[in-house]
Amino acid sequence: MTTDASVAWKQWHEQRVESVAAPYGPLALIATHWLEDYPEGRLPDIPGKWVAGEAGVVLEAGESDGLTLDGRPFAGEARLAADSGPESGSRVALGAKRLVVLVREGVWGVRVYDPGSAARQAFRGIEAKPYDPRWSVPGRFIPYDATRTIRLGNADGRERGFALAGELAFSLDGRERTLKVARQGDGLLWAVFADATSGGTSFRFRFLFAPAPDAQGRTTVDFNRAQLPPCAFADHFICPLPAPGNTLDAAIEAGERRLG
Repeated sequence: MTTDASVAWKQWHEQRVESVAAPYGPLALIATHWLEDYPEGRLPDIPGKWVAGEAGVVLEAGESDGLTLDGRPFAGEARLAADSGPESGSRVALGAKRLVVLVREGVWGVRVYDPGSAARQAFRGIEAKPYDPRWSVPGRFIPYDATRTIRLGNADGRERGFALAGELAFSLDGRERTLKVARQGDGLLWAVFADATSGGTSFRFRFLFAPAPDAQGRTTVDFNRAQLPPCAFADHFICPLPAPGNTLDAAIEAGERRLG
C-alpha cells in the first residue's frame, strides 16, 4: 500500500541520487590538498602557487597556467577566502575542474572536483531499503546547557573538534535509545551513527538528520532517511566518525546502505 510517507521517501531518494551524481557532487571529488603539507605552495597536478595567509589563501598564477577566476582568465595574485556556495560556483577553475578553497580549524586547503572522475562515471545508484513506517518514530531533543566540543577521529585519519548540542532520545523496538547530535544553523539535528549492520550490509557509519525540534523538543527520528556520508562516495572527504555512545546495538535495516 502506497502512503504519503512512502511517496515522499521515494522523492527524497531520487533527489539524493540526483545530487550525488551531479557534475560537482561528491562523486566528483578527486583530491583534497592541505596547504600545510605543501610549504612551497605547489599542489599536485594543480598549476599556480597556493599559500595560506592569515585570512585566506594567496594564489599566484601566470597566463600559461590556464586558471580562471570568477569565470575569467587569471594571471597575477589573488586573495581567496573559503568558498561558501555550491562547488559548481567556486571562484577558481581549471577547465571543467572546480578548485574549492576550504578551511578546517585554521588549516587551509583546496579541493579538486572533476565531473569526469572515474567514480562518477562508474556510479550505478545508491542501494537503499524501501520505506518502512516502523523505522520512523517520535523523538525528543534534550539540549546540553552549553555546546560541548569533543575531539573526534575523521575519515582521513586526523582528529578534529565536533560541537555537540545535546541528545536525541527515542524508542525503538521497545527500548529507549539516545544519539548525541550537533545542531545546524537552520535548527536541523545531525547525528553520525553506526549500528549492528555497519561494515557488513551497510557502510561503516551513516548520517541521520532530524527536523528542527519544536518548543517542547519534539521531532521525528526517521531511519528511512539515514544517508551515506560523503566519504562513502570519495576518499577525499573528512567525515567525522560516530561520537562515543553513537554506535547502536540494533540492526538498523533502513535507509541508504551502500553504493549500488
